[in-house]
Amino acid sequence: MNAALLEERVDPGKAASAALAALVHLALAVLLVYGIRWQTRPPEAIEVELVRAMPAPPAPVVEAAPEPAPPPKVEAKPEPKVEPKPVPPPKPDIALKEKEKPKPEPKPQPKVEPKPEPDKASRQLQADMLMREQQQLEARKAEQELAQMKAAQAAAARNKATADYIGRIRGKIKGNIVLPPDLKGNPEAIFDVVQLPSGEILSVKLKKSSGHAAYDNAVERAILKSSPLPKPEQGDLFSRSLELKFRPLEE
Repeated sequence: MNAALLEERVDPGKAASAALAALVHLALAVLLVYGIRWQTRPPEAIEVELVRAMPAPPAPVVEAAPEPAPPPKVEAKPEPKVEPKPVPPPKPDIALKEKEKPKPEPKPQPKVEPKPEPDKASRQLQADMLMREQQQLEARKAEQELAQMKAAQAAAARNKATADYIGRIRGKIKGNIVLPPDLKGNPEAIFDVVQLPSGEILSVKLKKSSGHAAYDNAVERAILKSSPLPKPEQGDLFSRSLELKFRPLEE
């Protein structure tokens, strides 16, 4: 029984040693095989190209330049002696020597005497003079206003007299106008009339037509028929040239 146990028990170190020995033998066999093949391979040929070196060209011969002639010696001229200019003596300080100018004395200002106050009589006289000047101004102003009013009244009276004078002339002429039967509307005709101071008519000229020739001719005939024209009440209202306007429906 003990013998059987001893046979079955195996040393683990033997198996490892056997495996390692087998591995070493295998490696040696591989090394021998490859070593023999490497030694039996013929060596590779190596080509070498031999080039003969060319001889170097001869160095160029450089001629030596002639040495330049030495420059002529120039004798140094003796420098002229410069005499030092005499230094002028320092000017005396005029500002120190001049005497201080005396300050101008202030001029005495004239005394302004106060004006004497006017007495009561002088004040009254000045007040009276101012009052008279004010009254004169008011009087002149009133005279101007009165003159303007009279001039306006005279102009209005003259305009009224002139209007009455022209109205009497137009009234006489309208009484001699024979209206054409086919006249329509209220057209206006304007005439320039030249007369003598006696009222006699010298010329009649149509200035603006009414647009109706028959009415224009009727008015012109009436003007010539009304000669002599009425005279103005005032001789200065007479006018040699008159501008007369006519409408058929005017009163």
